[in-house]
Amino acid sequence: MLFLIAFIGAAIVALVLWRAMNTVRSDEPLPSHGQVRPVRRPRVSGPDDDPDFLRKLDEKVRRRDDPPAP
Repeated sequence: MLFLIAFIGAAIVALVLWRAMNTVRSDEPLPSHGQVRPVRRPRVSGPDDDPDFLRKLDEKVRRRDDPPAP
C-alpha cells in the first residue's frame, strides 16, 4: 500500500514538473491540430563573426603604433 502511495506521489510531482518546464509563452499562439512548430533558437556566433567586434578590433589595431605580430 505504501508503494502505491509513493508511486502516485512521484507521478504527480513528475507531471507538475513536466508541465512547468513545457509551458507556452503567452505571446505565442497555440499551434493548430496536428501542426508542430519548430523551436527557433538564436544563432550563436563567435566574436570573429560579430561586425561590431571586428570594427572595434580594427580601430584598436589602427591606433597602436606597432602593427600586430603575424
